[in-house]
Amino acid sequence: MPNPAILYTRIRKIRETLVTDEEDMLAAEEPLEIKLVHGPAHNRQQQSLTVTMRTPGEDHELAAGFLYTEGIIRSAADIADIHTSPDDIHTIQVSLQEGVRPVLQSAQRNFYANSGCGVCGKADVASIFTPVQSPVNEQPLLTLPVERLLQLPEMIRDQQPLFDFTGGIHAAALFNTDGELLFLREDIGRHNAVDKLIGAALLAGHMPLHNGVLLLSGRAGFELIQKAAMAGIPIIAAVGAPSGMAVKMAQQWNITLVGFLRQQRCNIYTKEERIVV
Repeated sequence: MPNPAILYTRIRKIRETLVTDEEDMLAAEEPLEIKLVHGPAHNRQQQSLTVTMRTPGEDHELAAGFLYTEGIIRSAADIADIHTSPDDIHTIQVSLQEGVRPVLQSAQRNFYANSGCGVCGKADVASIFTPVQSPVNEQPLLTLPVERLLQLPEMIRDQQPLFDFTGGIHAAALFNTDGELLFLREDIGRHNAVDKLIGAALLAGHMPLHNGVLLLSGRAGFELIQKAAMAGIPIIAAVGAPSGMAVKMAQQWNITLVGFLRQQRCNIYTKEERIVV
């Protein structure tokens, strides 16, 4: 069965003076419209929340994670049903329980977010910030040995099939502090990968993730820190660099933020007491 996350194309490959015509694999990038149905039985309402560019696959998790990290819902119990539209594979509908009132003001968008940006389409500056519903405030202090931290990138290397095929996709992985891999999701959009991962944990009944360590395959932008904060994740490590806003908000939300985690080295930007050296 063809993998909807992969597209095939013919290319001309040049290696020094050698020229060959070959087949290549690309990461798929397709639109997904997320619709929400809510309200009492006698007055159900349907509205479009957003259109995001994503890699097809785990769309149910993506929709659930998006609703949770945007603060629209508070738990998996708020969801009655998630299904792909029978008329359009690029539309997914989430129906809430009749008694659940979604929080929609902070999530208002102009119905489009590209694969590179998790806050594109927000209606105004104030709506960029979502009130964090699972703040990190653990007692006793959760810690992670630095030796275990440095091993994390290598631990997911063999768990990224789409990256192996295409070389052009992001990964988000969730570990516990014993170094056990709990979830890993891939997507062409880094924010979608995180939403898919958090959605998977949400639907599996693992929220909040107060014992989790989030590993990001690229840079750590503000929107990813906010999504992790919504899930209560206390430690975030990125293979790439963090942004200034990411560091600022990680400090405010009591999150340990690690950057440049590669080749057995890293920089700890906030809450370094959780990393045992």
